[in-house]
Amino acid sequence: MGLFDAFKKQFIDVIDWTETEDGVLSYQYPMIDREIQNGGQLTVRESQLAMFVNEGEIADIFEPGLHTLNTQNLPILTNLMHWDKAFESPFKSDVYFFSTRDQIDQRWGTTNPITIRDKDYGHIRLRAHGTFSYNIVDPKAFYKQISGTREAYTVEELDGQLISSILTGMSSFFGTSEVPFLDMAANQTLFSDKLKESLLPEFTKYGLELKTFYVQNLSLPEELQEYLDKASKMKMVGDLGKYTQFESADSIKTAAGNEGGAAGMGAGLGAGMAIGNQMVNQMSGNMSGGGQQGGGQSEEDILATIEKLHGMKEKGILSEEEFNTKKAELLKKLT
Repeated sequence: MGLFDAFKKQFIDVIDWTETEDGVLSYQYPMIDREIQNGGQLTVRESQLAMFVNEGEIADIFEPGLHTLNTQNLPILTNLMHWDKAFESPFKSDVYFFSTRDQIDQRWGTTNPITIRDKDYGHIRLRAHGTFSYNIVDPKAFYKQISGTREAYTVEELDGQLISSILTGMSSFFGTSEVPFLDMAANQTLFSDKLKESLLPEFTKYGLELKTFYVQNLSLPEELQEYLDKASKMKMVGDLGKYTQFESADSIKTAAGNEGGAAGMGAGLGAGMAIGNQMVNQMSGNMSGGGQQGGGQSEEDILATIEKLHGMKEKGILSEEEFNTKKAELLKKLT
């Protein structure tokens, strides 16, 4: 190899980046002891952006396509280099490539419970996890805020920063939101959308666009979960009186299932029968007190009571015989 050939290899004719590894967000093209020639070719593939940086100052940015490097294509760099009349060749400049592909199925979650401030319940400690996706849209901001002069910067390296931003944003969101946490938690789609909206500025600051954000699971404090369970039961059974009956029946079923022999089971069934009588008598009393014209029960109320007694039989609170006895009493009222 001659001296001329060795010298020639120090010049760059083609600059490009083939993404051989997944998860690389930015890549610095190797420029040590190499210079770019006038008329050199820059290839920027789909889902990429390229950026020239001269002595720490951001210059020209190129979108996907094949670009010939000359004064017309490098206006900012030309100004920085003080090329008043002509493109000086060869020249040195740092070149960075950025992947603009969507980084999908990124996981976020709380390692430890985080404390949020809710307008109704004060401070709440919760765990949560979900997924999100993003991509680079502003290479200048990403370079300044995140990657800098690194030879390469990866999704894995950025992961911790983004998750911290998400958890901090979640706490801030509930600290200023006028929407109670329970209303949000009851509708996870709305919850996800509201949180995404609050996180957008943080991602934008890093030159990123938050494409999707999902809350997939919420683990609430035990005391709050118990409250939600009770509220759900009350909604199912209707009013406070019926809720009390429901709770009593549920407790009797648990007691009957505990070890205690025939005496315990007998006590459970006896109490179950008492509740069955109470339900029938309560309904009868309500109806005779003026709830129905003529002092009788409506067919709808009687059938509803039978249906509830049947549910108690299915749970083992009433025996088959006890259920049939009460059902017969109620059906007589329909004749």
